[in-house]
Amino acid sequence: MPSDTPILSLENLSKTFAVRPVFGRASAVNALRNVSLDLLPGRALALVGESGSGKSTFGKMIVGVHAPTSGRILFEGNDISGMTAKADQKRYRQAVQMVFQDPFSSLNPAHTIRHHLLRALALHQPEADPDTALQAILKDVELDPASTPGKFPHELSGGQRQRVNFARALAVKARMIVADEPTSMLDVSIRKSVLGLMQRLKSEHGLSILYITHDIATAEYLAEDTAVMFRGQVVEKGPTSQVVGNPQHGYTKLLRAAGPNPEVRLTGSDAGFAAQAKLVREASTQVVSALCEINPGHFIAEHTEMAHV
Repeated sequence: MPSDTPILSLENLSKTFAVRPVFGRASAVNALRNVSLDLLPGRALALVGESGSGKSTFGKMIVGVHAPTSGRILFEGNDISGMTAKADQKRYRQAVQMVFQDPFSSLNPAHTIRHHLLRALALHQPEADPDTALQAILKDVELDPASTPGKFPHELSGGQRQRVNFARALAVKARMIVADEPTSMLDVSIRKSVLGLMQRLKSEHGLSILYITHDIATAEYLAEDTAVMFRGQVVEKGPTSQVVGNPQHGYTKLLRAAGPNPEVRLTGSDAGFAAQAKLVREASTQVVSALCEINPGHFIAEHTEMAHV
């Protein structure tokens, strides 16, 4: 049974990137602004938003690619900035793995799949019989354990390569996966199968998954909890059934309405929708002054100018 104690907590997390001076003037980009979220063990949290909303920056901060400008990242109650000893850093890197958006560049083309997985096993499961463990992991991600190990990445499809990336996370006995748009570069026909794999790994292995996506519909399929981001801020968060099924913030409603609906007949003009979208986006850009709980566990942002229109 999943615990009520978060495996990962983000407390008032902010990230500002300095931008090279243009015409002698320095500037900065606020990629994240006071984000607070919890991920519970054995569950999936979907982080939803358009390109540029800060989702990938969020994921990269969790795995240590970027350091917070302010705020804290707590893993099992421990601030990861205090993990300065090499042993602590190794344990954290083992526990938290990232699956990237591009399955074509996240594997070394010069090495076979056997090399990729055996290297991970040697580092993090030295006690295991490598061939037996390799076979079991490939079966677990629904790849042929006989033919796959000897292949190079270019001999696999995009979906197969992404499965290898999940296999690599299993090889190190990860407890949490940061999945950054893991299906966006795959053919539509195989996206559901990869999402199904993630769902099964979550339930069978107790993995916690931070699922970063721009597709709010897939959040409903995979995640128990959803947070919606816009311009570096969380504008709505809570149980997926409420956030996606009954959105209350204007921007979340906009995301939901932008998805294709076969039951809605197309008209000759989308000018009305575009005008409404412009108003919602302008309002949602304003600083989040508070998160208001409208139902148990379901929060929407209050802005300096109201955004839930």
